[in-house]
Amino acid sequence: MRTSEFKIAALSIAPTLSAVAALVAGMVLLASGATPTDPERLGLLLRLSPEALIDASHFVSSMLGLLLILLAFGLRARLGAAWAGAVTCLAVAAALAPLKGLNVEETGILVLLLALVAPFRSAFTRTARLSRMEITPGWLLSAAAAVAGAGLLGWWSFSNADYGDRQVWRMMFDADIERAIRSSVGAGVLLLAVGVWRLFATAATPGVAGEDDPDFARVRCILGKAESAEPESNLALLGDKRFLFSASGESFLMFGVRGRSWVAMGPPVGRRNEHLELLWKFREMADAHAARPCIYALEPEDLVDVVELGFHIQKTGESASVPLQEFTLAGRRREVLRRNWRKAGESGATFEVAPPGTAPMDELQRISDAWLKTHSGGEKSFSLGGFIPRYVAEFPVALVRVEGRIVAFATLWPTASRTSLSMDLMRYGEDAPKNIMDFLFVELLTWGREQGYLAFDFGVAPLAGLDDRPLAPILSRVGRLLFERGEEFYNFRGVRRYKDKYDPLWRPRYMACPHKWQVPFLLADVGLLSSGGMTGLGRRPKKEALVRPGVDPCPDPVNKPLSTEGQPAPKA
Repeated sequence: MRTSEFKIAALSIAPTLSAVAALVAGMVLLASGATPTDPERLGLLLRLSPEALIDASHFVSSMLGLLLILLAFGLRARLGAAWAGAVTCLAVAAALAPLKGLNVEETGILVLLLALVAPFRSAFTRTARLSRMEITPGWLLSAAAAVAGAGLLGWWSFSNADYGDRQVWRMMFDADIERAIRSSVGAGVLLLAVGVWRLFATAATPGVAGEDDPDFARVRCILGKAESAEPESNLALLGDKRFLFSASGESFLMFGVRGRSWVAMGPPVGRRNEHLELLWKFREMADAHAARPCIYALEPEDLVDVVELGFHIQKTGESASVPLQEFTLAGRRREVLRRNWRKAGESGATFEVAPPGTAPMDELQRISDAWLKTHSGGEKSFSLGGFIPRYVAEFPVALVRVEGRIVAFATLWPTASRTSLSMDLMRYGEDAPKNIMDFLFVELLTWGREQGYLAFDFGVAPLAGLDDRPLAPILSRVGRLLFERGEEFYNFRGVRRYKDKYDPLWRPRYMACPHKWQVPFLLADVGLLSSGGMTGLGRRPKKEALVRPGVDPCPDPVNKPLSTEGQPAPKA
């Protein structure tokens, strides 16, 4: 084998071998600190060194042992800081081993392990600091088992140690027990501190291109000519996301950060042939920061690129899209919809679309504030737009007037290629006609067809279309159970039924991440990103809030980009 090939092979296995070496060294140090020292060596050492130095060496070595066990996780994940920490711990532990009781065997083992780890710095390519290292609950449990095992080994060893009847050995034996107890308790306390620290560790917050562009000029330019974009791509202008740009500058990927989770909102936007480049760049950057990458709100055609990343794919629901050229109010199936639309018109409702930046913001603000008082959750973010005047002014606004006064509005999400049109915020006042939502949807579908759009996107019906077959993934089966039995929490089936009356085409929606076990945590982080944290999730409408007749008071969840911030869907 040529030298270059040998080097490549060695670097590929170095992270795993280094992790094993650190784990072995940690176990050796914990066991050494918890077990008796050879009495003759200890007696000789006491003549050469003060007892305080021996005690300190025992205690510090045990702490280093626990740190090496924890650093093994970072070594396996190729963290450069973990390599530096492991090399330092091994070197210090090797130097302290003789001071614990002339333990030359332990010194030899540590030096050998140090020689195994030290030459492979170039194998640890991730640049995240140790404070970014994600120590999983399972790894903490393994470290706790190691500490407990070392403590039990020490208890057994001291219970069966025979130092004879001479008083000097008995005194040394008692001091050895004290050192072992201090070392084991100290390791346990340090492990507890690490566990608590992991609960409150600072989130990974990288500096990403685009943060110096508060006016979104670059993002707006890409959206204006993107050949590959969905209506939800307009969320890039919300102001709560970070961006990665392609080498050509004609595509971007937007994502949010919460804790260890980096969640990309949809696939890349811009040129189709640059999708895979940006997805790899996103994964590599998340990997370098020891973060959990996730790509949310994917459509079937996006999965080809995601599979290249080696991600696990989980279905999250289905989206509804109405082909505009085929939409009509004629026919028996549309009788109720036709009647509701006509009644609203007879009540004096009129429809118009104001170009971006021309809608009367004060009137919209008044309607929005009144709407929020009667709906749970407050303003949203990330996967949904909120009423931010700067953001609302970016888009056309559909207005419904009665006797010249605005009673309802909706912000529209266009696409440069006019493949689809959708709606973000949809809010109405108490004086709006009863059937205002049907009226607005019908008018929007007609307007979109006149403007040359091919389809109207009604957004996602969460958890719809999941299988509960015996061999289906457990997360799909749980999601199906929530869809069927979770009406107390959210009107899942009602949302699906309401959209069905427009005869849409249903398409599956997915999320993707490196490991299946990460899916529940990432879904929780998506919810928290969209709701503004735990306080946002906990908001509820006031008791005196009025519920309009015939309207379901439950809004859509965070993964529906249409009406969580809009009017709730009526029950069928």
